[in-house]
Amino acid sequence: MAVVVYLESQEGQIKKAGLEVASYARAIADAQGLNVVGVGFNLENPEQLNSFGVDKLYLINTQGDQFFDITRYGESIAEIVTKENAKLCVVSSSANGRYLGPILAAKINAAYLSNVVSLPSQYEPLQVKRSCFTNKAFNITQSHKEITVLSLSSNSFGLKEKPGTTEVIEGSYSSATTSLKVTTVDKTSDKVTIADADIVVSGGRGLKGPEHWHLIEDLADVLGAATACSKPVSDMGWRPHSEHVGQTGKPVASNLYIAIGVSGAIQHLAGINSSKVKVVINSDPEAPFFKAADYGIVGDAFEVVPKLTEKLKARKV
Repeated sequence: MAVVVYLESQEGQIKKAGLEVASYARAIADAQGLNVVGVGFNLENPEQLNSFGVDKLYLINTQGDQFFDITRYGESIAEIVTKENAKLCVVSSSANGRYLGPILAAKINAAYLSNVVSLPSQYEPLQVKRSCFTNKAFNITQSHKEITVLSLSSNSFGLKEKPGTTEVIEGSYSSATTSLKVTTVDKTSDKVTIADADIVVSGGRGLKGPEHWHLIEDLADVLGAATACSKPVSDMGWRPHSEHVGQTGKPVASNLYIAIGVSGAIQHLAGINSSKVKVVINSDPEAPFFKAADYGIVGDAFEVVPKLTEKLKARKV
């Protein structure tokens, strides 16, 4: 028996989210005396899994198709879950992971538990803690199905290295019929993607225009962070929609979220509420974000941010 994990990747490289679910599965497998079986598509660095306790990897070549195909990915992973007699399958809470989890659960007649934030508190029946109400509360949920698919919230468990040896098996890509047709692909140019970032620096209308966005980028460069923006900023065309975070944009679960000139509309706060530490810089002391932030600076971003960036640069020297 085994715990099966979907190792999410991009351009052949395993994403942080994929390594986090591998770490999470390893902890469960150790507690239950099981193996960890990974499923990866078009991976170029499978040897990286030797450091994260994956016992076996099904390495699947999608035969030139480099895009996430939910039908064929789901069918391929379902076949491996059945083959390995797995009772638990773990995916990430990324956009693809949230898409895959319920479909995979339907294929293997499993329960699906989303937004899981910790290791199971018991295994018979499986019981886990999950975030709910846009991360404002938690609930304890039990699965009474024979098989369970878990979606692990980003940055809730972290990366835990456990050296070992990963057996690599060339797996076959499902031949299931798919209706997916890729017409165009827009790639972001960020050094760090929002989904994988430990730190996110976000800007709002308080920056007054796209010509001032270098304040966000300079601070992000010093911190090794991803850049993001509020919905009005992307709507006005100051920044691409791929950087829009919030309930109607991309959810953020970073370890540190810095909001500069962002007032803190409820939709924005709902999308970043999973971030562990939230910092706001705003000239308006009544901005709603201050009520949600762990730390706040009331001041002019055009004065505060350059000084903060210079101080951080000095500490790195």
